[in-house]
Formats: sequence, C-alpha cells, structure tokens
Amino acid sequence: MRQQGRQKQIEDYGLIGNMRTAALIDRDASIDWLCLPRFDSDACCAALLGEHDNGYWKISPDSGEEIRSLTRGYRGETLVLETLFETNSGSVAVIDFMPLSREEDAVVDVIRIVEGREGCVKMCTNVAFRFGYGHITPWLHARQEDITAFAGPDALRLETPVSLAEHDDTLRGSFTVRPGERIPFVLTWYRSFGQMPETRDANQALERTEQWWREWSARCEVDEAFREPVVRSLITLKALTHIETGGMVGAVTTSLPERLGAGLNWDYRYTWLRDATFTLYALLSSGYRHEAYAWREWLLRAVAGDPANLQPIYGLAGERRLFEHELEWLGGFNGSRPVRIGNAAYLQRQMDIYGELMDGLHFGRVHDMEPNEDMWSIQCRLIEYLKEHWQEKGMSLWEHRGPARHYTHSKVMVWVAVDRAIHSVEEFGLPGDVASWRELRQRIHDEICEKGFNRERNAFVQYYGADALDASLLLLPQVGFLPIDDSRIRGTIDAIQEELVHEGFVYRYRHHDKAHDPSESEGAFLVCGFWLVDALVLLGRQDEALALFDKLLSVRNDLGLLAEEYHPVKRCQLGNFPQAFSHVGLINSAHNLSERMGPAQDRSKRG
Repeated sequence: MRQQGRQKQIEDYGLIGNMRTAALIDRDASIDWLCLPRFDSDACCAALLGEHDNGYWKISPDSGEEIRSLTRGYRGETLVLETLFETNSGSVAVIDFMPLSREEDAVVDVIRIVEGREGCVKMCTNVAFRFGYGHITPWLHARQEDITAFAGPDALRLETPVSLAEHDDTLRGSFTVRPGERIPFVLTWYRSFGQMPETRDANQALERTEQWWREWSARCEVDEAFREPVVRSLITLKALTHIETGGMVGAVTTSLPERLGAGLNWDYRYTWLRDATFTLYALLSSGYRHEAYAWREWLLRAVAGDPANLQPIYGLAGERRLFEHELEWLGGFNGSRPVRIGNAAYLQRQMDIYGELMDGLHFGRVHDMEPNEDMWSIQCRLIEYLKEHWQEKGMSLWEHRGPARHYTHSKVMVWVAVDRAIHSVEEFGLPGDVASWRELRQRIHDEICEKGFNRERNAFVQYYGADALDASLLLLPQVGFLPIDDSRIRGTIDAIQEELVHEGFVYRYRHHDKAHDPSESEGAFLVCGFWLVDALVLLGRQDEALALFDKLLSVRNDLGLLAEEYHPVKRCQLGNFPQAFSHVGLINSAHNLSERMGPAQDRSKRG
C-alpha cells in the first residue's frame, strides 16, 4: 500500500469503466484518475498527475485500524474491482464499478459499496473533487440526502447514508461496517444546467453490471490454456472502446511518462489508425464480431475525405483537431512534467497508416464482415493518392518529433496497401487498375530491398541509409513482405534479438547513445515483445516463443493489466495505462501460440 509521500507506481492501479469513460483506483482504494463524462473529458480526480489537492476519493479503514493485509482482484470475468482490507478488528471489502450508461448520454455513475465480511471495522472516506484537471474547486451544497458539487458545466452528486462534513474543501466521513452490512456510495455526473437525475440503486446496479460482463466474457473463443490473460485483455479493450462511436482509446490516461523526468509524456486518450489490423484480428479471432464491425465502421467514418488529410490519430468520434497544450498547475506523475492535454502527433504525416487501413479493410472483407458500399471507393482513392506520393518522407509509427525520413516500416506498409488492393481485385472481383498496381507494388518492393536493407548488417534498418534497427521490422514477415525463411528476414530478427533485447524485453530502437544503457533509457515497448513472440512462432521456435510470452505475462500487474512499457532494470511499468496496443499484442500472440493458423500466420499469407 502506498503511503502519503511515497512514489507512485503505475502497476498499483486498477481499472473500472463503463465504455464511455474510466477511473483508475490505487491499491489503497483511492480513485486518483477520473475523467467525466468521456475518456477525453477534463478530470475531476487528477491526483495521479499531481497531489491529493488535485482531486481524489479514498475509502479505507480508519487510521486507528492497523491494516494486516490488503488484497484485490476483479470479481470473476468482470470489470468489478474488489479491494479487501484485513485489520485487527475484522475484514471489509470496497467494491468499485461503473454501471453501464443510462440511456441519456449526459449521466455517468461511479458506485462504491463497502461490505463488511468479519468483525466490526471502523472506516473513513475522504473526497476532494476538483474540476478542470484538478484546477477548479467546485461549490459544495449539502442536503439531507446528498451532497452536490458544481462548477461551470459540471455537476456531481454524491449520495450515501454516511454523514459527510466539509473541511478545507474536502469531504470527510467516518462509519463502522459490520458483517454482512453494505454501505453504498453513488456518485453521479450530470450537466449542471440540466435536471438532476434519479439515484441508482447500488446493489441492483452491481448485480446487473456483473451479469453483463460475465455474459460478455463468456463469448470469448480461445484455447483454455490462454483464457485468463486473453479474457482480461479483451475486457480491458472493451472498457477502452466508446460504446457509441466504436473508437478505442490508446489508454485512459495522459502524461504517464515513458521515462521519468525526460518530458516523454503524451496524451493517449485518442484513437490510432496504426492499431487497425491488429485490433480487428484480436477481436475476430476471439469471437467478437460485433465489436470488430463497430471498429471497422469507425475507421471508415474517420478517414472519409481527402486521402492527403489522413491523420495518425483521431478523437473518439473521429474528431481531427487534437490541439496539444500543457497544464502548468499539475506536477506530473512522480514529478515528471509536463502534463500534456491533446496530442500534436495528429499533425504528423505517417505513411504507414495507409497500409494499416487498407490491410484492416481487406481483412474484414476476407472474413465476410458486412459490406459497406463506400468502402471500395475509399480504398481506390487511397491507392491513387499513394501512386503519386509513396516516395515522400514521413514520420515513423513511433511518432518521433524529429526530421521526416524514409522509414523502412512505413514504406513496407505502403507496399501492404497496394498489395491488399490487388488481392481485393483478384479474390473478390472488384474493379481496379490491377496491372498498374502490380507494377507499383514491385517498384516499392524493389526500392525497400535496395535502400532499406543494410548488407553489412544483414538486416533491414530503421530508415534508408541507416545502420540503426527498429523493432517494427519484426512485422515484415507477418505482413507478407518477405517469407519468414528469407535470409534477410532471419538476419533482421537475429540482429534485433542481439541489439534491442535486454533480459528478454524488446526496445523499439536504440537511443542516441551507442552504449544504450538500459538503466537510463525509456522502458522496453511491450507490444514489441509480443511481435517477437509472433516472429518466433513463424520461425517454428514454439518453445522459445512460449517462454517469451510467459515472461511478458509475468510483468502484468496483479490485476492482469499492462502499461505501454516495462523497465527491465527498474522493474516497473512505464507509459500510459492500461495500454490497448499492449493488450492487443497479448491477445494476438496467444492465438498465434495456440492455433495452427493464428493472426500472424493468417496475415502473412495475405502478401
């Protein structure tokens, strides 16, 4: 349990959510991050990126109760989190969840139930709501049945039988829990200028929420040996997906650092095109066709318009302007500034996203997803654009904020775009100038093999003319660019294992220092580790792949959640949390390990 003043750990947090927004809860049952009413809305609890005065809500045993043990876990295959405190006086559970949204979009509930298990335990709660990412202290209004907090457009109502008193803009309450007793706390966000909604019955909402998640999880199709990590990852992905738009956020947080104190803090509460095919494979391979269809429809809506204006990142509903700015009043996670809102990477030109989009749409067609009458015309326009612009420089999928280059992975994904268009004509009889497309595909392939391959290193390199490696090159055989038994592919995998792997964990690339001291660098990128698992499966090195997969599973937190990165020297997770890309990688690798034709094998046959 983290004491006041002790450094935070990303892996200390658990997730609850309702597919509109989410909350992060520390081990000591403190809600330290909560954005309402949407994932990308302002936070009303922002202690994760600052201090308690920036907003939090804690329920725990009274300071006079000695905590002998603290355990937590999800209640079965659900997103209902239970934290169990055992004290000298007895034991008590704090049950946290967000029920599915009401029909009205403008209402969101967070419910906490304190349940006595043994003995009589004295409890306390401390609540400090701060709107505007911890910057605005709301007005509080106490009535007999509840307390409301409001400022500007935001209003919160907290209803509980516990008597709460205000002290220095913080609500505090003390109460005793006996065996079998349940004490509810129901927090509701609504528009301050709207009508106050009815309060939900906490126990009834708990029963319905658990039932919904259990029924949803029961649909999962996966080898039983991999069920636990895959189901938890799928629940996480579902929680990160907006129920109305189908868009999936990269994570529920902003500015959790990739490297402490280095300024590598970004807002991930948006949707990335680079995730397209990986996500479709993860969902369809696991039996979630409805979710895959919703994701594909989001893709089509987001990319509508001029192909020249395709962005790497969009808002949840396909919003295009994600202006980046800094919040100077927040000290950052463990003092790691700046705290950024918005993401300027939406302005970047990334050529790889054309390939991801085309591959994802082709994959949906191959797997008989419901047709969209506009889809092929969109794809043809994308190919016509690439015919004129494929030789231009761009940024990499890692969104470096440096000079534009001819990144090898990006060029390969352009090749993928043209290749999938050709296959669509050949396999489905769609109209297209397939002769010129074949010629274009060959020109791109030849240039990549000439300029993106370093003969001295016997490996494909990060960008044309470089000698640096990049973990994204592990995807070359998976997308079908070259077969897995090609000597250039084997040389690339061997070089990456030798140079970018530390204690089994895969870094995206080397940093500017040639020594690449792992203790001083950012963390290893977890999805890259799963890409190496997939490459080893394609190579037929099943035992080695399984051992690496198990190692990656071992760094999940106690709730089965993964951030963006793991630091193999400092033994901690880094980056935004929980990270969709990491969990998508886990799901696909599990299917690759358990199936004769998993996502990696299937995708490699498309080329």
